[in-house]
Amino acid sequence: MDYKDTLLMPKTEFPMRGNLPKREPEMQAKWESMGIYEKVQERTKDRPLFVLHDGPPYANGDIHMGHALNKILKDFIVRYKSMNGYNAPYVPGWDTHGLPIEQALTKKGVKRKEMTIAEFRERCEKYAYTQVEGQREQFKQLGVRGDWDNPYITLKPEYEAEQIKVFGEMAKKGYIYKGLKPVYWSPSSESALAEAEIEYQDKRSASIYVSFAVTEGNGVLEEGTSFIIWTTTPWTIPANLAIAVNKNLDYAVVSVEGKNYVIAQDLFEEVSEKLEWNNAEVVQTVKGADLESIMTKHPLYERNSVVVLGDHVTTESGTGCVHTAPGHGEDDFQVGQKYGLDVLCPVDEKGVMTSEAPGFEGLFYDKANKPITEKLQENESLLKLEFITHSYPHDWRTKKPIIFRATAQWFASINKFRDQLLTAVKETKWVPTWGETRLYNMVRDRGDWCISRQRAWGVPIPVFYAENGEAIITDETIQHVSELFKANGSNIWFSREAKELLPSGFTHPGSPNGHFTKEQDIMDVWFDSGSSHQAVLEARGDLQRPADLYLEGSDQYRGWFNSSLTTSVAVTGKAPYKGVLSHGFALDGEGRKMSKSLGNVVVPSKVMKQLGADILRLWVASVDYQADVRVSDPILKQVAEVYRKIRNTYRFLLGNLADFNPEQHKVDYDQLREVDQFLLIRLNQVVSDVKKAYDEYDFATIYNTVNNFCTLDLSSFYLDFAKDVLYIEASDNVERRAMQTVLYESLVALTKLMSPILSHTSDEVWSFIPGVTEESVQLTDMPEVKEYSNSSVILPKWEAFLNLRDQVLKALEEARNAKVIGKSLTAKVTLFVSNETKELLESIDENIKQLFIISAFEVGGPVENAPEGALQFENVAILVEKADGETCERCWTVTPDVGRDGNHETLCPRCASVVEQHYVN
Repeated sequence: MDYKDTLLMPKTEFPMRGNLPKREPEMQAKWESMGIYEKVQERTKDRPLFVLHDGPPYANGDIHMGHALNKILKDFIVRYKSMNGYNAPYVPGWDTHGLPIEQALTKKGVKRKEMTIAEFRERCEKYAYTQVEGQREQFKQLGVRGDWDNPYITLKPEYEAEQIKVFGEMAKKGYIYKGLKPVYWSPSSESALAEAEIEYQDKRSASIYVSFAVTEGNGVLEEGTSFIIWTTTPWTIPANLAIAVNKNLDYAVVSVEGKNYVIAQDLFEEVSEKLEWNNAEVVQTVKGADLESIMTKHPLYERNSVVVLGDHVTTESGTGCVHTAPGHGEDDFQVGQKYGLDVLCPVDEKGVMTSEAPGFEGLFYDKANKPITEKLQENESLLKLEFITHSYPHDWRTKKPIIFRATAQWFASINKFRDQLLTAVKETKWVPTWGETRLYNMVRDRGDWCISRQRAWGVPIPVFYAENGEAIITDETIQHVSELFKANGSNIWFSREAKELLPSGFTHPGSPNGHFTKEQDIMDVWFDSGSSHQAVLEARGDLQRPADLYLEGSDQYRGWFNSSLTTSVAVTGKAPYKGVLSHGFALDGEGRKMSKSLGNVVVPSKVMKQLGADILRLWVASVDYQADVRVSDPILKQVAEVYRKIRNTYRFLLGNLADFNPEQHKVDYDQLREVDQFLLIRLNQVVSDVKKAYDEYDFATIYNTVNNFCTLDLSSFYLDFAKDVLYIEASDNVERRAMQTVLYESLVALTKLMSPILSHTSDEVWSFIPGVTEESVQLTDMPEVKEYSNSSVILPKWEAFLNLRDQVLKALEEARNAKVIGKSLTAKVTLFVSNETKELLESIDENIKQLFIISAFEVGGPVENAPEGALQFENVAILVEKADGETCERCWTVTPDVGRDGNHETLCPRCASVVEQHYVN
């Protein structure tokens, strides 16, 4: 007889190698054919709703690691909630309007100027849908479960119709107005921008000090005295109308080589050094308030620049005398309004100087810097020219510098409901907690929101103008435009005349002849996505407002979190979300931003083709995502190694359950040995810790908890010694069925717990588990946390035993290195113990030799009696010797009793008995 054939070795068709790049697409096809999303929703339809509202990624280009991080995190949460008592729908969305799509078409050779706006917009729409389709497939490849057949897309007519309602409601409450004021203006985009569309990059600029000679000193200053201003935008000097000083500062009249200059007294030393003044002397001091209304001569033109008072003037830099151009700065504009100054803006939408800047007309503003400084020098007004590199606002789409430029724009007045916004921020739960402070400060300090854009591809601002120029925004017009957009899409705005867009028979006192025009600007794309609480949460029947959670990257505090809050509070008085969770950016392995030029870009599609989506998902679970995260090939390979360990654990569990039927063979908890109970108690701790971590969105704890349980509790302990029972004993042996029960409970619980993270692998494992009836683990619930009455006794006892076992394993390792023994089953271990350890050993009914995986064991007396060769620990000394006897051919135990059964000369009595009873005849 070949005794190997009598061993119950693991049997399973669950493959050792994941081969995820091949299996995952097959799994995704299976999910699609079975309608897994719909089945999950049907199963959970009567449960309380949990709505994670998807912030719409921009529909342009392939997804990057930031997209993958975001979508996978959302999927973790939605999958967990649907398995833990909630109905958790997930409706993905896309942001589809805006400049990048216009630019993409231009790069493809589309000539916008040669077609109507309506025709160009049709091309934009078609392009946007191709991008949506490409990204949708890539998101599905990540294993993200959602209503992919019914996403929300901001260009859809039904979405645009709801957005118009949001605009109308804000206008009705008096929050929308049109005004001439300086805004961020992008010459490269030829459009106004909002604060959220600005990013800061270093820029090299001319830094100039310019003198303005006093023409009317009002008895305070002598004529010929000059104010000195400092600016890094020489191109704005033609727009100068004033010099601002602070009424509370002291100003010094400084005499230098026969000329007098006015600067803030506190900046005397700094300016003296910068302008290289020698023997400069303060000849007079004047309070800032006394300088008001003094007239100076503009250094370029025959006109005056008046001295005004402004609280924005400080002594942090410059001269304390601030160059003021009301058409090119927010503070400048505010102080200009106070003093009735014109809003002079001699720069057009392309950034080119106009006829209002004589001498520089036709020059691009940045190119005008040099001739302007040369003219200042010629006029003897330029005191200093140097170049500095400083942080300067740029258009975050084109990456080119922006300017402040006064134009007529539509604004949402933040000031009118700022207090409500701040209250809503406080009432929201923020993770991380610093998110509250960040958004609170943004809302507290922000100016009015410029919502108009001078582009073609977007939702039109639904405003009509009467013949007398009056803007028309009424309930009637808003409702009518909303219905038109819902039926036809917003392109109708550009394909019909104003009269055709108004309600039938519409009249207005400002249009006695019945003539009307329409607004040509479109809305800021942040108004588009920021209206999703109305267009998606409120308008769709399967969701609710406010959402339970918004989850996006930390850049969205200035973006979607902000615009959504603004429109929602404006319309409903409340935030659109109960909670906000943010994540950091994906960086390379060295913490650098990914860029093609550095060659350090990690592409999700490439990772999925090489390693599989579940490796990417496991990586997301492993990182502290609330900060910036690192990803690289070596990092992903480390994660793949953890995946391999988890997969091998699944495979071992499945292999040893081949003959296990849970309905027939499960052993009740009370009938289990203590060591088996200990494992179930530890498993229960894992279930509790993992569910708590899911509830707190702490996925790294799940990753570490499950990895440690598989590695330490199972592989290094329980499964290690279990082989002596699972393989050696007869199939229906009580201890074997008990251990199979523990393996089964562990397998089912781990598969469920990891299902939100290892979505593909968990479904694959589930299909091999004996006795389960659901066709997918996604159609089950998370394991419940159980109450074991003896856990407070079992846990400390067996944790103490495991500490002792670790010491025995260390002693065995040293004996192996010293060639005293070979494998641990060739060893005899004698323990010299303290009374406490002796009591522990005496309380254990299990086979201690089996637990230590050795062949002979005895307690040799107290610690102090240990012989010289014993390895000393605090409460125990361990002597390892070679076990006496011969090796059993079947179980590899060394014992003097091998061959005692005459029928089986190479077997120990235990193996001989099993073979005799179950395999002979």
